[in-house]
Amino acid sequence: MSETEVAAPLLEADVGPRGACICESYARVTERSALAGARWLGRADQDAAEEAAFSGAREALDGLPISGHIVIGAPEGADQLAIGTTIGSGGEEVDLAVDPLEGRAVTARGGNNALSMIAVGARGSLPSLPDMYMRKMAVGPRARGRISLSDSIGDNIRAIADAYGRMVNDITTIVLDRPRHHDLVEEIRVAGARIKLIQDGDVLASISTAVRGTNDHLAVGIGGTRQAVLSAAALRCLGGELQAQLWPTRRAEIDNAREHGIDDLERIFTIDDLAPQEVIVAATGVSNGELLRGVKYLADSALTHSVVMCTRCNWVRFIDGTHFFARERREDVRLS
Repeated sequence: MSETEVAAPLLEADVGPRGACICESYARVTERSALAGARWLGRADQDAAEEAAFSGAREALDGLPISGHIVIGAPEGADQLAIGTTIGSGGEEVDLAVDPLEGRAVTARGGNNALSMIAVGARGSLPSLPDMYMRKMAVGPRARGRISLSDSIGDNIRAIADAYGRMVNDITTIVLDRPRHHDLVEEIRVAGARIKLIQDGDVLASISTAVRGTNDHLAVGIGGTRQAVLSAAALRCLGGELQAQLWPTRRAEIDNAREHGIDDLERIFTIDDLAPQEVIVAATGVSNGELLRGVKYLADSALTHSVVMCTRCNWVRFIDGTHFFARERREDVRLS
């Protein structure tokens, strides 16, 4: 296994009274789920792909020394990784936001940017939000503190351009290609910014705004609450910013929000609301994408590409993994 790491020197706080941080162990969860889900790439069966990915994540989580409370996962009552259940072999109490197959439709049709992802926080830190849409806006560290969901998209784009010291028409915005974003896309065009329309993967879109070299500056649009929490956790590790606001589409969702203790539907959630305190994020590519390579199967092994981010250890680490199917090996380990 080879690793590329962007990290500060190891600090005393990295181990602390709780012992060594096990953040890297969570890559086992996303690797296991990616290896299982990627078998279904392009086979037009998103349910089977998702079930396989969930099984892989559950098996890996069962073996970790944690007492993990799932706050984001499968619907309550599901067979695997249901919201409200506890998983792990016992140990540190943590909250888990689990998405073993972010992009199940992408996987089914053989598209790009499908991944497996998990976010981990201290017990009680990750919010349990209603399953509904949120209006979201994400940027990287350079534009942190410059955006506001209360402002027009044009004002936000101009503020981001100022933060980067660029012209507005140099700014790239990422938007999910959905009918609900028709007016948003037109507003961005009027503002003069570039637009990258994507079919799926708004979590990865948010992350890419905080990674140098992607040339992505703003991810904006309406997506799910699950994706908002995962994006917020990743951006906390990367130093970016995310703002989100519930976007109910029917009366039942308004009632559901109030059942979750959210009476102010106009409230703007920030990273401090969605991913407070220390967080760990791990992700593994299922199919090839701009940030992570997808699973590659060989004769007696498979290759994975993952990223682990941890605020406690203060690092972002990319991991190339070689997973052998048997003890007797016919192939050499390959340099990435």
